[in-house]
Amino acid sequence: MDMIRRFHTKSGIAYAEQGAGEPLVLIHGVGMRLEAWAPQMAALGRSHRVIAVDMPGHGESRALPENAGLDAFVAWLGLFLDDLELDRANLAGHSMGALIAGGAAATFGSRVSRVALLNAVYRRDAAASAAVIDRAREIRAGQVDVDGPLLRWFGADSRESSAYRLTHRWLSSVDRGGYATAYAAFAAGDSAYADCWPDVGCPALFLTGTDDPNSTPAMAQAMAYAAPNGYAVLIDGHRHMVNLTAPDEVNAILSEWLEKPEEKR
Repeated sequence: MDMIRRFHTKSGIAYAEQGAGEPLVLIHGVGMRLEAWAPQMAALGRSHRVIAVDMPGHGESRALPENAGLDAFVAWLGLFLDDLELDRANLAGHSMGALIAGGAAATFGSRVSRVALLNAVYRRDAAASAAVIDRAREIRAGQVDVDGPLLRWFGADSRESSAYRLTHRWLSSVDRGGYATAYAAFAAGDSAYADCWPDVGCPALFLTGTDDPNSTPAMAQAMAYAAPNGYAVLIDGHRHMVNLTAPDEVNAILSEWLEKPEEKR
């Protein structure tokens, strides 16, 4: 993958952009970096100004305080939009980035034209919640497992794929403090804005892979049902990193979403 040139805002937020026109802001998942959106930047940058951002403590973005919760990450996104002087934007997030995008749609009002959540978690059951909280504690204690997440994200038969190798490299090199802070917010954030979807009137896409064991199809469908203009799309046979493992399908789905009429105000 070619090196992507980064810019930095006055608030210490790193980002890259491609194309021109209506803005689309992309927020990656915990442990990743903005390069995870390279296939989407290349395709969607033909019709939109596509802006991919490094999450706090990831890539080259300044970290948030270690006790930051999901609301602090949502406020960070608002600061980023301010820094770029974006009064309105489309938002798409993956995994942890999806939680941030969802929180922004719930709190930023008309500033969000459309929102897309890829492989998002929503109201985990007790067992899943306990497992992810335990992992957050382990990461905070310095016990970082790279292979375990990738097994869940890709499955055991994908280790030779380029997407697996890239993701392994990014997760292996992530700043440990920034990763711990983000993962703790991710672990506790699946219900933070869960009650807000009935009040989010913009077009809301919920996309996941049929085989994703954590960001499940049932979660995507439940959020879509709760949002007035929500709809769910499932990509058959794929897991957590669908934007890398099924880029053409994801790009086509996002292109259709970007054509949805905005909420009447």
